Amino acid sequence: MAGVEGLTRYGTAVRELAERWLPHLGGGDFVCSPAGLWLALGAVAAGARTETADELRVLLGVAGGEAADAVTAAARDLAATDALALATRAWARVPLYRAYRESLPGIVFGGLPDQRECDAWVREATGGLIEVLPVRIDTYNALVVVNVLALKAGWEHPFLAWNTRPCPFTDARGVEREVATMHATVEPEDAWRAPGGVRVVELRTGRDGTGARVRFLLGPPGAEARDVLPAGWAGEREPLRADEVHLALPRLALRTRLDVGRQLAALDVEFATDEELADFSGMSPEPLRVGQVVQEAVVEVAEEGIEAAAVTVAAMDWMGADEEPRRIERIAFDRPFGIVVLDATGEVPLFTAWQSSAPAS
Repeated sequence: MAGVEGLTRYGTAVRELAERWLPHLGGGDFVCSPAGLWLALGAVAAGARTETADELRVLLGVAGGEAADAVTAAARDLAATDALALATRAWARVPLYRAYRESLPGIVFGGLPDQRECDAWVREATGGLIEVLPVRIDTYNALVVVNVLALKAGWEHPFLAWNTRPCPFTDARGVEREVATMHATVEPEDAWRAPGGVRVVELRTGRDGTGARVRFLLGPPGAEARDVLPAGWAGEREPLRADEVHLALPRLALRTRLDVGRQLAALDVEFATDEELADFSGMSPEPLRVGQVVQEAVVEVAEEGIEAAAVTVAAMDWMGADEEPRRIERIAFDRPFGIVVLDATGEVPLFTAWQSSAPAS
């Protein structure tokens, strides 16, 4: 099946991007979308040429024409995940080559609207989880590429609300406080031990294998996000020696905004942002460079299910423009833990999150 082969290939690229990105997200709470970042930058990379294309190929696994094919195929295949909505818009003030636009049939192109229209589209596309575009559109922006991923999925077996009660959670600083904690028993095959001593619990959503795979990851005490979260997509796993698994999971709501543009140099992307060396000549006759890359993401975990959304913006500026300055074994997520939400195939990390502070619920 072509879709599975595509997701295997592009899933590898998204996972590799996630593993390079995670060390730069700091030690505090965050939620992000590796898939959203890959799709947005992939659309930009489709118009890259020469050294700009080379460095983006190292980061994304694709660039130029192959990036357009990859973004189109991955978006189509990800849409097969139940309850996942995906949309990409490209709003431009500059002419774009017809070949570039036609190479990305899954993207809606149009003129750059005002801020209120952009905000309204983001609000509608995310079901209200994200209210506004995470950047302010200004006169420097020649092209704005916006990718939205939004998920609203119910657990196959919801938590019982009456069984939610205060339990202790010790944050990354060693401070303990009571937080609203949900309790359930899960099947032993839905929990395992991954490399690095990370315990993983998967909660099922959807039906017939089409729902997102939501995995909660608990590392050894003191483990950091970059050491724990990749276990969410690691193929190696060791079954737990348990007849039952009792789960204690905090109810949580987490939101972050990430200035990815400031991290691009650490990800070895320099040509794409350079005022003189950026080459996006496959996109437009106008000389353009990457000006801003910003992502806002949210995840909410409750008794009924999970909601998550991410808006990723890649703003292209005219060259020379200034930059804007997650045998009875009890697994209690009572210290910093990670969350990984994958597509229905289990290949592509749609969202990752790290909860290091006591959750606000």
